[in-house]
Amino acid sequence: MGFTGFGKGAPAFFEELAANNARDWWLSNKARYDAEVREPLELLLEDLAAEFGEAKVFRPNRDTRFAKDKSPYKTNAAAVIPRGDGASTYVSLSAEGLHIGGGGYHLERDQLARFRTAIDAERSGAELEQIAADLREHGADVTAHSILKTAPRGYSADHPRITLLRMGGIIGIWAYPPRAWLYTAKVRDKVAEQWRALDPLNAWLATNVG
Repeated sequence: MGFTGFGKGAPAFFEELAANNARDWWLSNKARYDAEVREPLELLLEDLAAEFGEAKVFRPNRDTRFAKDKSPYKTNAAAVIPRGDGASTYVSLSAEGLHIGGGGYHLERDQLARFRTAIDAERSGAELEQIAADLREHGADVTAHSILKTAPRGYSADHPRITLLRMGGIIGIWAYPPRAWLYTAKVRDKVAEQWRALDPLNAWLATNVG
């Protein structure tokens, strides 16, 4: 049985979880999570695995050891396909809807250094500029998990690609609010479409960041 859509109660489940983020509530409602969120997500990823590879589904439990917020459960369900070369593809479902994305979300220090060196270089830097422009034209938000307020050390503030240099990585992401198509197999086609749109970015990262 393949993916046929997320459960119609999935967004409401996450809204209620945000208001009742406690173990007793979770256990009382886990069957809803399994039927409307987890099982459809796993089927979606199985359907996409032949083209994109095996995905890692994140656990619903939060790591609260060093967090001020001790809420035990995440208010989204997500999965990632890591590539081991600084690139990835990602999908997440929450009360806000569906997020589809990928790229280099969190670069290690040596990867970040290579990332900035490649942006500084004329050829590879211009390539990334064009990739980012193409993603925006395709409707993606091109951003990073962290963005410096000033130029990174060793680079001029008037560098022609300073906007990219200030980024601590680079991702493309599409956000879709809950709509009727979220509960149909059309989700599979949309995820595949946007993951394919990320191929040039992930290829650039594989070549220049590794």
